[in-house]
Amino acid sequence: MTTAPPPRETRNLDMYGAPPLEFERITKALDEIRDIDITDSASHYWIATTRADGRPHVMPVGIVWDAGRFYLVSGARTQKSKNLARDPRCVVTIAAPGIDIVAEGEARIVRDDTELQRIAELFSDWGPEVRNGAFWHEYSAPSAGPPPWDVYEITPTTLYGLAAAEPHGATRWRL
Repeated sequence: MTTAPPPRETRNLDMYGAPPLEFERITKALDEIRDIDITDSASHYWIATTRADGRPHVMPVGIVWDAGRFYLVSGARTQKSKNLARDPRCVVTIAAPGIDIVAEGEARIVRDDTELQRIAELFSDWGPEVRNGAFWHEYSAPSAGPPPWDVYEITPTTLYGLAAAEPHGATRWRL
């Protein structure tokens, strides 16, 4: 199980009288989908960034969750990378078992080879190689372009949980 920092604030958003959801429900759901094959994770995760003209940009992505952070790999020429270079604020949405999760936060590129090696192990079913502050492999997502690929660490500042299974409810956590 992943260790995530405890929330500093919890707010019940349920308008039908259900109690706030437990924060552990979020981390448990994220741990469950962390263990799926990375090639299938794009059916669970989407990232929203903002274009220079203010229009939103949303894409399904392969992401891994570890220690309270999300890790995303993206080619420098992709629209999401261009957007994050200009404005690191982003939203990750997650379709998890029994609960939908929205994570607001900021992304930063990880360049340290030691840290990248640790992250590469999280992507072990894909098997990227760490070289010169980036990931390399013979293939990635069809829209990623050729390597190298930057690795982004997204640190959530706010999480929302909307339960799709009992016990129902909606809760916001500020981290």
